Amino acid sequence: MRNFLTSLLGALVALIVFSGGALLLFILLIAGIAAMSGDKGPPSIEKGSYLVFDLSTNLTDAPPPIDFGAMGGHDDTLQVRTATRALHAAAKDDRIAGVFIAGDLRPAQFGSGYAALKEVRAALEAFKASGKPIRAYLTQSTTKGYYLASTATELAMDPYGLLLMPGLASEPMYYAGAFEKYGVGVQVTRVGKYKSAIEPFTRKEMSPESREQMQKLLDDVWAGVVGDIAASRKLAPNDVQAVVDAEGLIRAEAAKTARLVDRVAYRDEIFDELKAKTGRAGSKQPFKQIAIADYARQAKDDSGVASVGGKTPVFGGGGKIAVVYAEGEIVDGEGDFGEVGGSKFSRELRKLRQDGDVKAVVLRVNSPGGSATAAETIQREIRLMKKVKPIVVSMGTYAASGGYWIAAYGDKIFAEPTTITGSIGVFGVQFDVKKLANNFGLTFDSVKTGKFADAVTISRPKTEDEMAVFQRLVDWIYGEFIGKVAEGRKLEKDEVERIAQGRVWSGAEAKKLGLVDEIGGLEAAIAHAAQKANLGSSYRVIEIPRSKELVEAIQEILEKVRPGNARVRGLTQQVAERVEAELKMLRSFNDPQGLYARLPLNLSIR
Repeated sequence: MRNFLTSLLGALVALIVFSGGALLLFILLIAGIAAMSGDKGPPSIEKGSYLVFDLSTNLTDAPPPIDFGAMGGHDDTLQVRTATRALHAAAKDDRIAGVFIAGDLRPAQFGSGYAALKEVRAALEAFKASGKPIRAYLTQSTTKGYYLASTATELAMDPYGLLLMPGLASEPMYYAGAFEKYGVGVQVTRVGKYKSAIEPFTRKEMSPESREQMQKLLDDVWAGVVGDIAASRKLAPNDVQAVVDAEGLIRAEAAKTARLVDRVAYRDEIFDELKAKTGRAGSKQPFKQIAIADYARQAKDDSGVASVGGKTPVFGGGGKIAVVYAEGEIVDGEGDFGEVGGSKFSRELRKLRQDGDVKAVVLRVNSPGGSATAAETIQREIRLMKKVKPIVVSMGTYAASGGYWIAAYGDKIFAEPTTITGSIGVFGVQFDVKKLANNFGLTFDSVKTGKFADAVTISRPKTEDEMAVFQRLVDWIYGEFIGKVAEGRKLEKDEVERIAQGRVWSGAEAKKLGLVDEIGGLEAAIAHAAQKANLGSSYRVIEIPRSKELVEAIQEILEKVRPGNARVRGLTQQVAERVEAELKMLRSFNDPQGLYARLPLNLSIR
């Protein structure tokens, strides 16, 4: 035994030395987690406290895999449902005197979209309707941050602050010129004149059809944003639009003149006023407060059961409602963090279908689509689920193309007016590097036993016959997509064909077209699922996913200390991040048949 321990110790020492300290880093990370989560208890909630909603975060649909806040650290993500449930609870909590909003949102990946913000905004409006004040203070604020802050009963702005609200824009990146320059060949197959996801590979600018649909989509989303802001600020939408067009980047005094903010003040003035309101006038202590994430971990709702983070309170023992988050690109296989892997996600749905304690499922979709094969793998489980228990769909910011594919069979589909949905279309893309290789003196030759044996090669362009094979596959998948939507939504195929063509729609337009049943958020979908399952108020909600594997957790911790997470990013880093994001989308093209039901690659609204 002694020799065994000696050998083991020697092996560990060698591993630490030769792995560059990787194992030691691992041990230190685990120790750090333990230290952060040590004896530090939850902050107390003093009577008269303000709930502080720091917008310097990314609002996500799914709960964060690791709750850094619970471990005493700072988490740069906040689940939408955590925020909304905390606000609803705070409205009824006599310890909470009001809400204080500050900071500006930091959108990332598929988070902080306008559909998600609409749900948070509704919770803020409900809090205000309870008779408690909302105070907000802005310095540098984007449209998204202001969209939430505009709900405030009193909105102040720093004298040197700036409201960056010039309107909405989408600026796709096109690769065709680079492919031409470096000798990368591209051949495409697609169905749907609006299916512009393929255009970045073949064009240097938007097609007329793509421009048409993007303009309509932006107009719809912007109308919803301006309408909500105008209602909160007691202005006409035209008044808001006038100052946006006149100023673009709106300085504090101009914002006050336009009644977009109530007053101009320095931060210390606001804090002194909050101190006075919370009984600490003249004190060196800060005003009585609790952060929204900390409050969510210990707040109580009507049932008197603690709401812990993103986990929903127990309303009784009548059964479970599972909320399953499909957030990210839909890819074949297991998928990485931030992706919806067809195999992994369908496996989770199968477990829920076979779980007798789960009485209904809510599918929360925040995805632009991706692999058609993976989308069908997921949809198959949804169709099977529908035979044994209710499945209700809640659409987040994106539920388009493959995201709509997996949603089409829901018993009822909820969406926000600003949800981006539809995009019922299919495309395929084939690359070749013949010219690029020739530039370096590389050539290819082949021997084959069938006409199409080397059809999937990247060494040369595809022949007309080979492209016809790929086009038949695309046509078939598109026909399947149309048929599934028609069956799931109980629409005529001709009608689906008319509104399909790869075109994206806002949630408001999708409802008019029959692609969506009702305008509403996740809580409305959960309530409907409970009703469908005859649960009344006797149920509890579970959320999937809840956490991730240890290796992924460590990766998340390392990401926290990555220099790129600095508050202020330089120009070079911003460009690098944009390119990295584009490349990540390209890497998600892993469908085994090369067929994709996806939004335009770079549809990003800012």
